[in-house]
Amino acid sequence: QVQLVESGGGLVQAGGSLRLSCAASGRSFGTYGMGWFRQAPGKEREFVAGISRSSTPYYADLVKGRFTISRDNAKNTVYLQINSLKAEDTAVYSCAADKDYCVGYGCYGRDDEYEYWGQGTQVTVSS
Repeated sequence: QVQLVESGGGLVQAGGSLRLSCAASGRSFGTYGMGWFRQAPGKEREFVAGISRSSTPYYADLVKGRFTISRDNAKNTVYLQINSLKAEDTAVYSCAADKDYCVGYGCYGRDDEYEYWGQGTQVTVSS
């Protein structure tokens, strides 16, 4: 079992930056693939970024160049750095953990690949 707790969300002006954190419980964090998803009001959840056990990153096309995912296995934490925020980035951002072997964007980008989910953190971008 893994418990995930996100933090770092908030209200920010367009063009600003945020760093989201996802802290995981347990001693096997380094064996999990991790992902960030977001869900805006009235929209379906969408993949944002993923990172493998060996720290290979994967990004949705719409966030490439603005979002950076990273992980610190010593701290059991995965991060999502968001730069040049836009109004359309407004959403609840959730992290997720995948205990199974996963390779490539086609795997990390599927929300049904992940077994554990956090409650999410709200990001609101004012224009």
